[in-house]
Amino acid sequence: MVKKSLEQATLGGGCFWCTEAVFQEVKGVERVVSGYSGGNAPGKPTYREVCSGLTGHAEVVQITFDANELTYKDILKVFMTTHDPTTLNRQGADRGTQYRSVVFYHDDSQKRIAEEVLEELASYYEEPIVTEVLPLEVFYKAEDYHQDYYRNNQSQSYCSFVISPKLSKFRKSHGDKLKG
Repeated sequence: MVKKSLEQATLGGGCFWCTEAVFQEVKGVERVVSGYSGGNAPGKPTYREVCSGLTGHAEVVQITFDANELTYKDILKVFMTTHDPTTLNRQGADRGTQYRSVVFYHDDSQKRIAEEVLEELASYYEEPIVTEVLPLEVFYKAEDYHQDYYRNNQSQSYCSFVISPKLSKFRKSHGDKLKG
């Protein structure tokens, strides 16, 4: 048996509930934690503070994955094709800097790969990609009720009308990456 080689990716693609739900279904992903990053407010932010738009933080997920099963490039391709990276500070009805498209890289290799993937996928979209590529400075885990949100709240209207269709689209376009 090959020993696991765990790495992390930190990504913001709008509402973290959607991004978390997608990556929880990806083969090779060990853990997905919803949280906040990229802001300038002192101390650990709360959901209410982040939603105000005043902290500068984005809603993000931190993904722990087995690099023997899934590459960082694979993670980014799933990410870039399961949200709209061409809308500035918006995903669907969610608006504000907290919903921006952003890749927080953990090292120079991740930065290089992120820049390559964005360039490679640019022709996939009619509009220019506005996804930011920034160094990860700090990640704050979101409150417990945000963790596993879709799994715990599938009957909630946001989950039914926003997340479920996103997951259906993901399953069709990335069937080869689904957990068994």
